[in-house]
Amino acid sequence: MITVAIASTSVMPSDANENMAVSLALAALSFVVTVILGRPLITALRQRGIGKKIRLEGPESHLSKTGTPTMGGLMVTLTVLVITLIFNTYGRLSMLLPITVLIAASILGAIDDRMNLVGGSASGLAGRFKMLWLGLFALLASVVLFAPDPFGLGLHHMYFPFLGRYDIGLIYIPIAMFAIIGSANAVNLTDGLDTLAGGTAAIAFLAYGIIAYKQGQLGVVTFCFTMCGALLGFLWFNAHPAQVFMGDTGSLAIGASLAVAAFMTGQWLLLPIVGFVFIAEAGSVMLQVAYFKLSKGKRIFRMTPLHHHFELIGWSETQITLRFWLIGMMAGLLGVALALL
Repeated sequence: MITVAIASTSVMPSDANENMAVSLALAALSFVVTVILGRPLITALRQRGIGKKIRLEGPESHLSKTGTPTMGGLMVTLTVLVITLIFNTYGRLSMLLPITVLIAASILGAIDDRMNLVGGSASGLAGRFKMLWLGLFALLASVVLFAPDPFGLGLHHMYFPFLGRYDIGLIYIPIAMFAIIGSANAVNLTDGLDTLAGGTAAIAFLAYGIIAYKQGQLGVVTFCFTMCGALLGFLWFNAHPAQVFMGDTGSLAIGASLAVAAFMTGQWLLLPIVGFVFIAEAGSVMLQVAYFKLSKGKRIFRMTPLHHHFELIGWSETQITLRFWLIGMMAGLLGVALALL
């Protein structure tokens, strides 16, 4: 079993079962709260003209989505923030870390979304500016993960399935930074079809919630399940045809907080497996750009991120999302299996 300073607690089996029951109940509560919050939030977004601007270079079928309210990730962030502060911080101050990252990345995403609306003159924050702030958030989170008690969680190990745990020292910080930034951007790239990012993220949080439960990290269990419930509540309104998009407000926050939760379990090496769909989406973009430059204009995929490629070869939007969900489920199961070894 991996021990995690501050984040982990020693519990008896009966206590762990009781906490699991509470965590599952809070997941249900977060779903209900998100569904209740969703309708007035969507109405408010629509009244303020916060509609998504669709890229002209994207698939033509997406042009009909122009003007759909965005920044729907607010309903996830607000729900998780309130429930975590009320039910999951007493005696578990380590939970302030994923919540802080969630809020910081959500604010950054909201600023970007606000600049990228229908009728607006801007197309969002400059990529370098966004990466600079994401890098700052990731650095601070990584330092807290690494710093010893009482200033941080004292984490500096990596766990290899079959082989065990190894201390990697200060290199832990840049690895954690890279993972948090990468996860935020990967979920952001995945957010291109109705329910795709929200559904696969819910699966990933569920997987890490199970991993945390097996380790006795009760706070992380509750956080992951709360995120899962809120994401499922968001999908109530994001189901095709979507009434609202999560926008960068949601995708950056979800990706960054998923990486933080993974590092708090110590099983961060499994993040590319649990989040395989996100890796495939981001990887398709990097491969396309690299091959385009090396081949002087040729492409591997018809369009990236990867879900657009499948759209252009004839798959329907619901086919793509459901099949990616299935891949996400199998990847999550494999990740949990490897964590138990």
